Amino acid sequence: MESSSDEDEVRTFVQVLSDKYNPENFPYGQGLGVVLVPSPPGSPVKDRLFLPNVLVLNYCGISKAGDRTDIAAFCGHVVELDLSYNQLNDWAEISTIVSNIPNLDFVNVSMNPLSESRLEPHMAQTFCRVRRLVLINTHISWDTVHTLTQHTPELQELFLCLNGYSSVAQSQTTCPSLRLLQITDNQLQLWTEVRKLGLMYPRLSTLVLANNNVRSVDDTQDALQRLFPNLRSINLNNSGLSKWEDIERLNYFPKLEEVKAKGIPLLQRYDTQDRRSLLLAQLPSVLLLNGSAVSDGEREDAERFFIRYYQDCPEQELPKRYHILVSKYGHLAPLAEVDLSPRCTRVEVRWGERLEVVSLHLEQTVGELKKQLKAVLQLPSNGIRLFYINREMCAVVGPEELKVGCRALHSYGIRDGDEILVVPKAKSRCSSAHL
Repeated sequence: MESSSDEDEVRTFVQVLSDKYNPENFPYGQGLGVVLVPSPPGSPVKDRLFLPNVLVLNYCGISKAGDRTDIAAFCGHVVELDLSYNQLNDWAEISTIVSNIPNLDFVNVSMNPLSESRLEPHMAQTFCRVRRLVLINTHISWDTVHTLTQHTPELQELFLCLNGYSSVAQSQTTCPSLRLLQITDNQLQLWTEVRKLGLMYPRLSTLVLANNNVRSVDDTQDALQRLFPNLRSINLNNSGLSKWEDIERLNYFPKLEEVKAKGIPLLQRYDTQDRRSLLLAQLPSVLLLNGSAVSDGEREDAERFFIRYYQDCPEQELPKRYHILVSKYGHLAPLAEVDLSPRCTRVEVRWGERLEVVSLHLEQTVGELKKQLKAVLQLPSNGIRLFYINREMCAVVGPEELKVGCRALHSYGIRDGDEILVVPKAKSRCSSAHL
């Protein structure tokens, strides 16, 4: 009886289609843009809705394909299929599904337990028209990857993230169609492993190596030009790069236009702006750095910063790029130091018969000045009024009341030797009359 119960729990691709796209869930005439088509004789899928061309069937517990006739009858027009987070543990079942959907462009079987299943060549042939293939966290072997790539002549994008790879098993058969390889969140460390990817996928345009601990870009200029002749984008975020020589070698990729290199040990000791400037100055052909476009003005500023940053270093410690940039801009004078501390001035503060010389930060507000004067002069807490007297202009314009609490003092043009008159609010009318 337990065996029968287990069989009852098996969820097939066809059953999930039937449940998700049951006509009872989509009453006719509600503007859904779908039509009913006859079902094959004996099919469990009765009066099927014509399915959308993008099928998302993740988290459905699918472990089997189901009747291939039903799949062929209702999925012939489907171009994208997401089967992630299911229970598919046999390539034969996946092959049955894919082989009956002849127009598939995109297939996602991520998070399915496929590590123990063998992919036979005839099964891989069913993927022959697929151009985008997502195999994240399936822990498939490199042999399985090679079997797939050998039978997918149109494959352009391949996702192999979270598969536990600490090395790359090289195939003697290349996959010349592949343009994008995302192999993030694995355990690759040595460049000798990464270079195998260039040998197997010679027309790669985008290589995403983020969240691997790749420690270096350790190859000659000739080797890197030969291995990655078409590479336009490389993502090395959170890798283990710790030397500027590794950044310099990225220039050996002849078509490189985009670099991502956040979270690497090399840059930890620099602040955010210095990181970007130093990286940019080392990468003259890069148009996108860490996701942001590079303008001509930013590039020039970065290159000038680079010269000034290194110009006091001993000759033997100067990077190669320094000499190239000096030949472009010449030796630059150090930037003048600018004091950005708050501006101060000394004024006379008059309070009744008292006269105190007080130093004011002109960046503070009128409200902050009132608090300062209350503390310095031991003023009463029942409120005061402040009047600013310009020594040079007082005969012409008279005192100006500092009314707006949020207004900065520098906006009044206060200078050394001017006067601040403090008047208690309770006596404001009388005091104003004397003014």
